[in-house]
Amino acid sequence: MSSHVRVAVAQINCTVGDFEGNSRRILDMAHRAAEAGADILLTPELSLSGYPPEDLLLRRAFYAASDEALDKLAAQLLQWPTLRVIVGHPLQREGRRFNAASLVHDGAVHGTYCKHDLPNYDVFDEQRYFTPDNRPFVFDLKGTRFGINICEDTWFPYAPECARSSGAQVLLVPNGSPFHLGKQAQRLDVMRANVSKCGLALVYANLVGGQDELVFDGASFVLDGHGKLARMAPQFEEALLVTEFVGGVPQHGACADLGSAESQAYRALVLGVHDYVTKNGFPGAIVGLSGGVDSALTLAIACDALGHDKVRAVMMPSQFTRDISWLDSREMAQRVKVRYDELPIKPVFDGFLAALAKEFRGLPWNTAEENIQARIRGTLLMTLSNKYGSIVLTTGNKSEMAVGYATLYGDMAGGFAVIKDIRKTLVYALCRYRNSISDVIPERILTRAPSAELKAGQLDQDSLPPYDVLDGIIQLYMEEGRDIDEVIAAGYPEPEVRRVVRMIRMNEYKRRQAPVGIRVTHRGFGRDWRYPITNRFVEEG
Repeated sequence: MSSHVRVAVAQINCTVGDFEGNSRRILDMAHRAAEAGADILLTPELSLSGYPPEDLLLRRAFYAASDEALDKLAAQLLQWPTLRVIVGHPLQREGRRFNAASLVHDGAVHGTYCKHDLPNYDVFDEQRYFTPDNRPFVFDLKGTRFGINICEDTWFPYAPECARSSGAQVLLVPNGSPFHLGKQAQRLDVMRANVSKCGLALVYANLVGGQDELVFDGASFVLDGHGKLARMAPQFEEALLVTEFVGGVPQHGACADLGSAESQAYRALVLGVHDYVTKNGFPGAIVGLSGGVDSALTLAIACDALGHDKVRAVMMPSQFTRDISWLDSREMAQRVKVRYDELPIKPVFDGFLAALAKEFRGLPWNTAEENIQARIRGTLLMTLSNKYGSIVLTTGNKSEMAVGYATLYGDMAGGFAVIKDIRKTLVYALCRYRNSISDVIPERILTRAPSAELKAGQLDQDSLPPYDVLDGIIQLYMEEGRDIDEVIAAGYPEPEVRRVVRMIRMNEYKRRQAPVGIRVTHRGFGRDWRYPITNRFVEEG
């Protein structure tokens, strides 16, 4: 007679270093799993400590706190005596550090698996912290053999094959797999290539939630031994996914709909803002509203993430601000029902010009005067932040960050860069997506030519290539790592390609001083872009 085993996935939103809070989440899911008749509860990678802990992993006290929390959790799990729980946690033994997952049952740890393949690319630095281990861990429950791998282990064939050779029929995989566009399809392809190829069924438990610039999307899933999708949890929310296994074969059930790329990107941004603001204890957020598309999108995301009562919009017009800018700003603020204030900057700007009159005598107007205005706005926003405690959400997009079309200590001033990894063309697409849900962004904001409005008649396209051209070059050169000649061969004008590449290179010093921001592409400016500021290499092609 075939064995029946119910495996539950705890798709939870952990916070780094919050051992008590993370334990509560695991216990809540354990209660729900037990009520659902589950035999095993699989939690994500480093679920006890949160992921990624980064250099906290170099502190002995962090491991001591983890060990204490694991012992306490094991005792608390005794209230569900038939439930076995796989808990992810950091482990330090004999001077070596491991990324571990332990089987907890009967108030104790009954075995531990330590991660073999340690990623050290893109946003990952696990070789900085952990020692690899190559010992498989397989346990039997009701006649079904379960093995454990951790995240990166399944991106290569070695660890799954070891589990299979040790008798595993089902592979349980705790994950801390951060989101980027297209990531879920990539995960499924890789799991099929490395796990399904061994004939193993797979239970993939992924974190959900924001952790600094990373967003974890959940979308935990179950594959049968042929690689067919049996179950999938929703993205960007906590969930309990329960699957019945009969003789090691998962029974198929509901699979969540992931939606469009725009939907995924927007929900990732909302979750990233919500968790950054709330996990760090800010009472709310402030957005400098300009009447342009970037600040409009940022405001919409902030309201969806935090609620309109926790968001404040501030318009800071100058003598160069067109009437339609403040009219559209007022209208949008009314639509999303946020507090809205106007703080004209002309008197302050005139004061700056008067103070600099002797220094600037005989010199033509240039970006120095333009940037004073941006810095006045940044100072006002940061002062309001200091007074009320709310965090300033900056509004610069990836296209601007790439080429330095932003002002240090001006529009770059703030605490969190919401759309830092969103190219301008995607900004418009996300605005259209948000308006398809409810019409919050005035149409004129989406149709007027973008402008910084720092001098009369200014348009972005006076200083930059058309955004479709600029974004295409950024995608190929920066995100995909193509050579200059490959970008030109893709159809982009050579002068524009060389100009954009030069601007990317020259503005590294600005980007290094930008606030942390949400990553939604497979390569954003931040953790996975590490170019030297002092750098005389000029790429030819």
